[in-house]
Amino acid sequence: MQRDPGPRGARRALGRLLEAVLASRGEANAVFDILAVLQSEDQEEIQDAVRACSRLFGALLERGELFVGQLPPEEAVMAGSQGATRKYRVWMRHRYQSCCNRLAELLAHPSFQVKELALGTLMKFVRLEGAHPLEKPKWEGSYLFPRQLLKAVVEGLLSLEEDRSLLLSQFREYLEHDDVRYHVMQAVTDTVARVASGHPEVPLAFWNNAFTLLSAVSLPLQESDLANFYVKRSELSDKWKVTHLKEHRRAFQAMWLGFLKHKLPLSLYKKVLVIVHDAILPHLAQPSLLIDFLTRAYDVGGAISLLALNGLFILIHKHNLYRARFFHLADLFLSSSHLPAYLVAAFAKRLARLALTAPPEALLLVLPFVCNLLRRHPACRVLVHRPRGPELDADPYDPDEEDPAKSRALESSLWELQALQRHYHPEVSKAAGVINQVLSVPEASIAPLLELTAFEMFERDLKKKGPEAVPLEFIPAQGLLGRPDDLCAQHFSLG
Repeated sequence: MQRDPGPRGARRALGRLLEAVLASRGEANAVFDILAVLQSEDQEEIQDAVRACSRLFGALLERGELFVGQLPPEEAVMAGSQGATRKYRVWMRHRYQSCCNRLAELLAHPSFQVKELALGTLMKFVRLEGAHPLEKPKWEGSYLFPRQLLKAVVEGLLSLEEDRSLLLSQFREYLEHDDVRYHVMQAVTDTVARVASGHPEVPLAFWNNAFTLLSAVSLPLQESDLANFYVKRSELSDKWKVTHLKEHRRAFQAMWLGFLKHKLPLSLYKKVLVIVHDAILPHLAQPSLLIDFLTRAYDVGGAISLLALNGLFILIHKHNLYRARFFHLADLFLSSSHLPAYLVAAFAKRLARLALTAPPEALLLVLPFVCNLLRRHPACRVLVHRPRGPELDADPYDPDEEDPAKSRALESSLWELQALQRHYHPEVSKAAGVINQVLSVPEASIAPLLELTAFEMFERDLKKKGPEAVPLEFIPAQGLLGRPDDLCAQHFSLG
């Protein structure tokens, strides 16, 4: 291509080539000159070429001048006896494919401006391909979406070499569209599986990029909210999975579980556990499937274990995960004598507050558990005995504070346990009354209580033998028939 000197001249030359190709099929070979500029080392020339390609192939897609269907090899078609129109469309479809491949490569360009422009152009092609599909429908009314093109975009965003967080922040706007978000979740699932299986040591950059993208995905709460589609349709069919929230939730679950099943860097464990309760768990089709990840996170130790316990507690409280596993893990974690007193106090106080509304079978586990915490950590015994402390007019404990250090638990007391001493169930009131006694050094074993259910408590109460008959009349009977002389006669006859 003959270029005028300077950037303006090169831009004008691209413009002339563009107009020539759009005006006449006889000028189709000029596309090679346009695509060649995409390989330039000059940043401005690349951007001009990207814009030219955007206009060129955008127009060809709208005109329907690209081959539709399974793309055949270029050489076979050109050498065959097919008509000129078919050859042109196949040939131009190959040029479009080359353009998209190069745009995906430009997502790794050193210039952010080039990256951003390439991303925007690729997403424009996604929208146009959705409106003017390059594949034939399998049946009338079947759902078509340029999945492969969008997957190439996702793979470009999930770089193994560099941090793409800035470019991913630009991509967030597309995730507001329901169809884009749905297919992005599927593409992320496939990409993470492919990279993890193909690399013995997955680079940290990839995990960070993947987490940035995953955490940007937010699902609507109601099916009626699924109305914002990137590819505009004249009407939506109920047969399309993309129109159903349950399918979005399944894709969301597969994406997160596929990501969390791998061994992640420690920094990512913290990031995931911080958002798990409000950004991940509410949208999972089966929240209990997260138990394996939370258990592995607990095994890491330290603050990560505490964050994992928070997730486990949410599964118990809101998603009916059986409490036995949670308390077993909590018992192990809180057995360390090196834990700070404020942390143990905050945990004991939170359990005590929840105990006020818990069923009896849970209380018979929680109450000994709290007493064991006080046995292990003497510094926390101020919660039940503060000899020189002032009387409290109000509880200083803040149950809404997420940071244990700021909850003021150590300044409070376990008044909840005193209240439970008046519980209607005698075993609960007895268990709560232990706090009034001097706590023995041996801990109370909670193992037999981990699997206790309400049905078992009921059955146990039914099997209890009632107390021996209690006399209701304390005045002794006067004789067999209640006459005093009978008793006297009996007395004398015995004498």
